This record gives sequence, C-alpha cells and structure tokens, in this order.
Amino acid sequence: MDINLVKFNTDIGKTKPENLVHAEAACPFCDVEHLTDIIETDGDIIFLRNKYNVIEGADQFVLIEGRDCELDMPDYPQEKMRRVIKTGVRHWQNLLASNRYAEVLFFKNYGVMSGGTIRHPHMQLVGFPRLNSDLLFDEAELRGVVIASRDGVEFNASTCPRVGFGEFNVVVERGGSLDALADFIQVGVHYVKNFFNKRTTSYNIFFYRGDGKIFAKIMSRYVTSPYFVGYNIHFLPNNVERVAAEIREMYFSQ
Repeated sequence: MDINLVKFNTDIGKTKPENLVHAEAACPFCDVEHLTDIIETDGDIIFLRNKYNVIEGADQFVLIEGRDCELDMPDYPQEKMRRVIKTGVRHWQNLLASNRYAEVLFFKNYGVMSGGTIRHPHMQLVGFPRLNSDLLFDEAELRGVVIASRDGVEFNASTCPRVGFGEFNVVVERGGSLDALADFIQVGVHYVKNFFNKRTTSYNIFFYRGDGKIFAKIMSRYVTSPYFVGYNIHFLPNNVERVAAEIREMYFSQ
C-alpha cells in the first residue's frame, strides 16, 4: 500500500496549548515577548520555529499572520493579505531550495473542525527529509469550473473535490501573479465563511507545487463524510456550476 506514514509524538501533542474549544485559555501568539526561535519579522508578521514539534523527523514552522487574534484573512486590507501570502510563499520556496527536505507542506487551519488548536490566524510549514511527493495530491483535484482569471492565475470551483463539498482552487501558472493568488484566496475564504453554508465555521488552505505551478485549495471543513473516511469515496455536489456563478456575480461582476 503506497502511503506517506509519519510518526506523531503524542507526548508532545498533549502539551500543546489550545484555545479553539477552551476560548478562555491564553493565546501564545499574542504573547509576542515570550515567543522563541523567531526567524524573521515583517511588521506584525512573524516567522518562527514551532515550539511543539509533534511530527518526528520533520521540522515545523509557524507564520503568524498578524497581532490581532480576532481578525482573519477576509478582514485584511488588500496590501496586508498580499504581504501575508507572499511572505508564506517565499519561506516555503526557501525551505524547498535549502535541499534539507524532500517536501515542505504549507497550509492553514482555521476553526474547530480544521485540525488546528490555536485561534490566532497563522499558517504552518512542515519540512520532511523523506516523503513521497507523488502521493500528496492529484492535479485533477485542482481543476474546476472557472470563476475568474487574471495575470496567469485561475480561480475555480472544484469538479474533482479532494473530499466533497465547498472546495475552491487557485492555480498559478509559471510566472503568474502572487498578488492575484492572494486576492483570489481572500475572496474564496470570505465566501466560505459568510455564504457557502451556515454551518461552515472552519476551513483549511492547502498549498501544492508541480510543473512550475503553485496551487492553493480552499476547503470548507465540517464533520468528514464516513464515505470518504471509511471508503475513500469523494462526493461531487450538484451545485458546483451554481456556486461558481454566484461567486462570479458577487465578487467579479463590477
């Protein structure tokens, strides 16, 4: 069976702070004075090593998006959103270029259903010295009904969802604009959080690379279908065209 199987240190995992369920708990990312292993700061954007390296054999990093614990990507001014994405992509590419890792994962968790533990807006980068890149994604999962495109970047609603409902993709061709990448991600996250489904309070963003392209998948998160968990059956919702048309009308008609 071809899978990427990595070891997770449950002893370290038990010590990780959590304030998504227990909202009264202190936020470690707000306590900037006591952050350690900071690699770079750009205003209130901070790139640092993850204090809780739960994945054995890997190097984990965190990109804190800003100082405000209550804001998220839809709230950012355009310039700030673009700076966050460009900073994350730059560190991702630098880690890949270091030749220390076979693969570097770059992603964001938001909300209690996302697999994250901290409310404060942040993204994560994880470098794996050994990992089979061919098993990470299928490019078909990044194709879909085109919502908008500009400057070498396409925004679409997935017609081959990785799991099922509420998946949107941004595809950056070689030399495509990272500003457009950031703008389309911001639209996708805003739609997911505000209009896609009233039960949607969580999402992930997953970044991939291949053939000179950058891909980003925005995925609504809720209780995962037992068809997928148990049998690897993916659902294709019958409203993909309608959702794409709705986003086109709401965000790109002017």
